Amino acid sequence: MILPIVAYGDPVLKKEAEEIDQNYPDLQKLIDDMFETMYHAKGVGLAAPQIGKSIRLFIVDGSPFADEEEDEPDPKAAGIENFKKVFINLIIEEESGDKWAFQEGCLSIPGIRENVHRQERVLVTYYDENWNFHEETFEGYAARIIQHEYDHIEGVLFTDHLSPLKKKLLLKRLGNISLGAISVDYKMSFPGNKKQRMI
Repeated sequence: MILPIVAYGDPVLKKEAEEIDQNYPDLQKLIDDMFETMYHAKGVGLAAPQIGKSIRLFIVDGSPFADEEEDEPDPKAAGIENFKKVFINLIIEEESGDKWAFQEGCLSIPGIRENVHRQERVLVTYYDENWNFHEETFEGYAARIIQHEYDHIEGVLFTDHLSPLKKKLLLKRLGNISLGAISVDYKMSFPGNKKQRMI
């Protein structure tokens, strides 16, 4: 089932999410619905707060990055075509390497893309959908996707990483997103007008 994606301005996007355990109700259906929702919106990651659930769960599929890099492969995209995962209760244990800039966007903030600087490598611990525990290191685009989605479960948006001047310049556009005064081709829920746009 395709779920509405919560738009910028909803308080759930600024709230630190809670850990879950193996008894969380209908978890597999939620994960399946999140993948369907993410693919419908043409995203590479989706965190539970973006569908209104303040829990520490997010999903990723980096294959669109691999498609973009077919002609001129980027070392940062290595292995991204197989990067489809579920992350539950993830903790970033360590960030390392040089910071690099990349234009990030967000399904909750459609139509806006800005450069965000993030470190190139992360060491993380997490549970997968079968509740197997993992400790892994990710680099490049994979690390960036994880850092972006981890921000979501911490109540942080990519716009929070921008300079005060850049944020000021985006204020009107962000306000329009909250109100639903935008054109978007996927289902969204807008806090500014309490309506959903169904696609």
